[in-house]
Amino acid sequence: MKTIKKAVQCEINVKKSQFICSLFPTKTKKESKEIIQKLNNQYSDATHNCTAYIVSDGEGFDDDGEPGGTAGKPMINVLRKNELHNITAVVTRYFGGIKLGAGGLVRAYSKSVMEAISEAEIVEIEEYAVYKITFEYGDIKAADREVRNNQLTAIDKEYSDKVSYDIVSKDKRDIEKIFEKYSGKISVEYKNKQFLEKI
Repeated sequence: MKTIKKAVQCEINVKKSQFICSLFPTKTKKESKEIIQKLNNQYSDATHNCTAYIVSDGEGFDDDGEPGGTAGKPMINVLRKNELHNITAVVTRYFGGIKLGAGGLVRAYSKSVMEAISEAEIVEIEEYAVYKITFEYGDIKAADREVRNNQLTAIDKEYSDKVSYDIVSKDKRDIEKIFEKYSGKISVEYKNKQFLEKI
């Protein structure tokens, strides 16, 4: 599976209408909706802000006032065809005064997303299990040593009353085996599954 490394933006003009496609790497519906809202505010003067997203907890699209099936659906179809995941696409349209017709709209919205994808850096992603390890501040060196020596990846670290790392792995037994010698000192719990850049 693939996603984009970082956000990109691309602009095309079709019969005086301006189409601006913004692509963002996103992991959840919540993240997608926050980005869509931000762009709706940023381009509040646009004729339409059409959207499509494919993320770990679902997918969706919206024509934002364009005739049904002429914007959001073609956009999500382009994302699917390119096997992209963890991604949100927003195409902002400024109407140029010439109607494009249903076929013209489908082509314009599709092309807008395709152009943006062609400018994006594509990276491979895989599904990983995420585990949370929790320990006291005095055990940071031991935890860091195990993470380093076992080529584990910590995708998040939190320092509050205790320290916790989010560790990714393909195999739960590996994680449990690594930390079992610290029984009572370093606790391990399964958190969730995430699509992440190939480690």
